[in-house]
Amino acid sequence: MKLVEIVKLLDAKVITCEEKIDGLEVESIGAADMMSEVLAFSKENALLLTGLITPQVIRTAQMMDLVAVMFVRGKNPSEDTIELSNKVGIPILVTKELLYTACGKLYNENVPSCKEN
Repeated sequence: MKLVEIVKLLDAKVITCEEKIDGLEVESIGAADMMSEVLAFSKENALLLTGLITPQVIRTAQMMDLVAVMFVRGKNPSEDTIELSNKVGIPILVTKELLYTACGKLYNENVPSCKEN
């Protein structure tokens, strides 16, 4: 699914790297607040949904070659997180949806989880 379609589906706001959104393809979804779980279960070209808004999320996304990071519950990232996102070119999105609801909507659109084979 195209990232721009996910932005529309979850009524998300693009915080950084807006110029990249149209061309990015999301192959799977991961949802976690513990970055150790992201390291253990993420796949390349995945979108991470999380409530954790620290720069460590962007560092983890960079290490795992994730497409983008979406913060849930309307949480806004710190300036340090925004700065790092712009520096490494990983888009940050924000949705007011709960993590559970956002994952459910993506599941209904048949976007696989990172853990599916």
